[in-house]
Amino acid sequence: MFTKRYNKQIRRWTADLAARTLGWTGIHPSTLTVLNLLLTMASVWWLASGQFFVGGLIVAFASLFDVLDGALARATNQVSRFGSFLDSTLDRYADMLILLGLLIYFERLSPHAVETLLIFASAIGSLLTSYIRARAEGCGFDGKAGLLERPERIALIVLGLLTGWVTLMLWCLAVLSNITAIQRFVHVWLQSRAEPVAKRPLPAVERGK
Repeated sequence: MFTKRYNKQIRRWTADLAARTLGWTGIHPSTLTVLNLLLTMASVWWLASGQFFVGGLIVAFASLFDVLDGALARATNQVSRFGSFLDSTLDRYADMLILLGLLIYFERLSPHAVETLLIFASAIGSLLTSYIRARAEGCGFDGKAGLLERPERIALIVLGLLTGWVTLMLWCLAVLSNITAIQRFVHVWLQSRAEPVAKRPLPAVERGK
């Protein structure tokens, strides 16, 4: 939600950055997408070990590749539907890997801790937020709505890891991500209500009356 206001400026700035720093290397945008996932996988060990600051730095660095892959694709005219599909798919894996690292840590520290439930709720909210948008757009609706989209989720996670306020971050992520999913559901529902109702033929029983 917060990035929407500056979306055009951010896209222009990142495209320029990608063109200046990566455009001449010949690297493919999908390579950056995969690097984002691999770096996030590396953060799991640090998070599971309770070294949240280092893990947060790795996640922040990995998210840079997630920003630059699309920017590089636009700057080098390599935008493709599969590239967008790959990016969205690997983003979901990256999100769950971060939560996996935290889940391992809190389960080792104190089995059945409240953080375990928060991580589970965060995973549901994050996945549903993304799924509702994808499904809505597949049905012809606008699915972009809500308080906590992926850039805000990653920023919240990085901030929580770097400051050490991990439990507070999990509370915010669990609550706000599920609120976002509900907001998107309502957003789609309101669009459907605004559509003219199609005239459907009555069932045979009704026509016979």
